[in-house]
Amino acid sequence: MGKLEGKVAFITGAARGQGRSHAVRLAQEGADVIAVDLLDQVGSVGYPLATQEDMDETVRLVEALDRRIVASRADVRDTAALKAAVDEGVAQLGRLDIVLANAGIASFAPVEDLTDELWDDMIAINLTGVFKTVRAAVPHLRAGGNGGAIVITSSTAGIKGMANLAHYVAAKHGVVGLMKTLANELAPDMIRVNTVHPTSVDTMMIHNDQTYGVFRPDKPASEITREDVGEAFQGLNALPVQWVDPVDISNAILFLVSDDGRYVTGVQLPVDAGSVIK
Repeated sequence: MGKLEGKVAFITGAARGQGRSHAVRLAQEGADVIAVDLLDQVGSVGYPLATQEDMDETVRLVEALDRRIVASRADVRDTAALKAAVDEGVAQLGRLDIVLANAGIASFAPVEDLTDELWDDMIAINLTGVFKTVRAAVPHLRAGGNGGAIVITSSTAGIKGMANLAHYVAAKHGVVGLMKTLANELAPDMIRVNTVHPTSVDTMMIHNDQTYGVFRPDKPASEITREDVGEAFQGLNALPVQWVDPVDISNAILFLVSDDGRYVTGVQLPVDAGSVIK
């Protein structure tokens, strides 16, 4: 029997990358999944975001594990869409136990070049979207009467400052304050709340022309390869690795949402190859 047998997890940003990895890893341990993603582009983001085809693949992978999944298109900025998605998922799957507020975007600019659009999109998705995700889910966690677990995806940028990322750093620090408040507020219901803080993760959020151009400004972005940026990414970490795998974050989340972490709440868990101590 898996560690999450009979549980249901609500995951935002589930169409690909870390979100898909979380959906599959939790399904491997017996969880059914409510999955949402924007499945559209955001104007201020300089790399392609997830598509319906990506979400279809997440559905296929979860169903291949003999688990149920209710997948829908929802924008974490849209309160009504989030509520409808989680309400429908609970109606079909019968309960809610786990919330993974994972959806997020990345963009880069020095502070004097940060436009209102860059700032507003970042805060709306990476901070306000987390709040709206949790707000939509908490009534279902409480109604179950079985406690629960919420994990918010922050970043090493939620622990330290990073140049050219003022908006991202602000959002990722912001969710830590939200987490600590929720951990206290929801503790009487045995609902635990934590954040995970990844270093660079091997997903499309870093493997794209926009991000490559930041790390290798000496070359045209379209000509930069993984190998070209690998050394720069490795320089962020204490351990001699360039980036971690999505499943490394999923395994940390599995600990936090399972009975293995049943008394862990209010913590910031780095999965960062030593980035924050460097």
